[in-house]
Amino acid sequence: MNDTQTQTKKRSTAGDTRARAHAVPEKPDETPAERAEARGELSPEPPEIVHPSPLDLPDRYSTRSLDRAANAHLARLTLGVTPFGLASTFFSWGAHLMGAPGKQVQLAEKAARKATRLGVYMTQLARDPNTPGCIEPLPHDHRFDHEGWQRWPYNLIHQNFLLTQQWWYNTACDIDGMTEHEEHVISFVMRQMLDIMSPSNFIATNPEVAGATLREGGGNLVRGMQHFLEDWQRTASGKPAVGAEDFQPGRDLATTPGKVVFRTHLLELIQYAPQTDTVKAEPIMIVPAWIMKYYILDLSPHNSLVGHLVAQGYTVFMISWRNPTAEDRDMGMAEYFDAIEQALGAVEAIIPEQKVHAMGYCLGGTLMAAKAAQMARDGENRLASLTLLATQLDFTEPGELQLFISESEVSFLESMMWDQGYLDTKQMAGAFQLLRSADLIWSRYIHEYLMGQRGEMFDLMAWNADTTRMPYRMHSEYLRKLYLGNELAQGQYRIDGKPVTLDAIDVPIFCVSTTKDHIAPWQSVYKVHLLTEPSVTFVLTSGGHNAGIVSEPGHKGRSYRIATTGPDDTYVPPETWETTARRDDGSWWPELVNWLDGQSSGETTPPTLGTGRAQYRPREAAPGTYVFQQ
Repeated sequence: MNDTQTQTKKRSTAGDTRARAHAVPEKPDETPAERAEARGELSPEPPEIVHPSPLDLPDRYSTRSLDRAANAHLARLTLGVTPFGLASTFFSWGAHLMGAPGKQVQLAEKAARKATRLGVYMTQLARDPNTPGCIEPLPHDHRFDHEGWQRWPYNLIHQNFLLTQQWWYNTACDIDGMTEHEEHVISFVMRQMLDIMSPSNFIATNPEVAGATLREGGGNLVRGMQHFLEDWQRTASGKPAVGAEDFQPGRDLATTPGKVVFRTHLLELIQYAPQTDTVKAEPIMIVPAWIMKYYILDLSPHNSLVGHLVAQGYTVFMISWRNPTAEDRDMGMAEYFDAIEQALGAVEAIIPEQKVHAMGYCLGGTLMAAKAAQMARDGENRLASLTLLATQLDFTEPGELQLFISESEVSFLESMMWDQGYLDTKQMAGAFQLLRSADLIWSRYIHEYLMGQRGEMFDLMAWNADTTRMPYRMHSEYLRKLYLGNELAQGQYRIDGKPVTLDAIDVPIFCVSTTKDHIAPWQSVYKVHLLTEPSVTFVLTSGGHNAGIVSEPGHKGRSYRIATTGPDDTYVPPETWETTARRDDGSWWPELVNWLDGQSSGETTPPTLGTGRAQYRPREAAPGTYVFQQ
């Protein structure tokens, strides 16, 4: 046998050995086919081929993207207000009204009574032209204050309008099956529609405008048209309102001396130069709202809260937020909390071994309160006190702003932000103006376009025109978690993966609210007493959301109420508190300084601006660079 035959026989023998080793023992009851399949001699049946239905195939385009793109373009026409949510609410109102025959009878009866009242008034006017009206405007309604409205036929015109307005308000209320929120929405929209049809908005039915037109031969209308074209041109080109150029940050506004001592992608930290020989040991760090520029608290030299605090011997640090762009679309609330942590770390590095007086305004106050709760949760004893200015912690009653914060509205805004990566406050200006349409829309329309009289620009109005943007992710999280979910008040909001509870805050609180705040109503702000455990000094000052905070000493017409509630004191409802709290005339700013003095440990020599370390070195002079971002 040659070598080749020997190798072939070895391979054959080895193959037989392997086959016997892996052979499957035969079972008596197995068929030949089953035994063959067990030995691997038959291939298994191929799997069944299922042909998908055309309805199961993925879309050839993103339908979600199509919806968002359509809503984003629609939002530009509606000034960011969803028409879908309003339509569904009106449909619900109409359906419930149709199913309420008793309410229909009541409305018919009210209409008959009002028609009778107007008829009696007309009869009395025929006998005595000085007959007082049969209905008075609401206290805040000043459209008919001009004496010309007391003369015929304008007295009859405006009385008819007021009676009609009252009847329409009745149609929105007390309908079985309608929620309180839905009734508020219907009432609000009806008010806007009635404001459009007010006789004060038309030349022929407004005695003041008609008189000016006759006296000037239409000159007022010519000036008004010029004002309208100028405003339209500025709006279309992105320029600020007329006169805003006279109020520039660093020149006319935000002039308190200081330096930028720390900068990140999201913020600049400004440290203000001392103005006294000694300063309080504990510094103040202010967190402003990121929805507007920070210098609302450092306005003109005479009404700067920052300047006032520095003059009283405090070292003040101010955060100036970056004006985000589309590149910052994915920055969320976590990044803003990290920014607060970094700013606080910078303050502690510049003034070591001292606690910090934390202060927050509006949304910045909400952010700072949550951060204070997180530090208390983690056992970080870094704060000396917490001051909240016009700050809501509970969002169950956010005032008339809740009319625009619903699932439909938030989804609508998310589509607009998804398209461009941010929300520009100019795009929400329509909603904020509608909240005070009588003052911000129609009063201006009458005086500037019909009367031809330009309103004078002032510092607070110029600041209000200096708008900012908000990143897509952050604003969506803020609306959904805080407004819709109310997670912070319920102890469900998470920072660093763990929930924070406001009752964990362990430093004294100074809380300021305003009587005419339509963004953070004072009864809602007052809930700080229910949500926190430490001593709370609550101040209720006259004015609105911004003007009430910018309330410098010497400001005419200002007054406030103040009271302190200790940790063991019994809770007092807001309506009772308002009648029992001490009332004083003037500015509440000295009360803040006195309170901060009581929370401070003493005085020391003024610190340097920044440190020698590169990270905290003095940089540009205040107001820094981020405030100029457009």
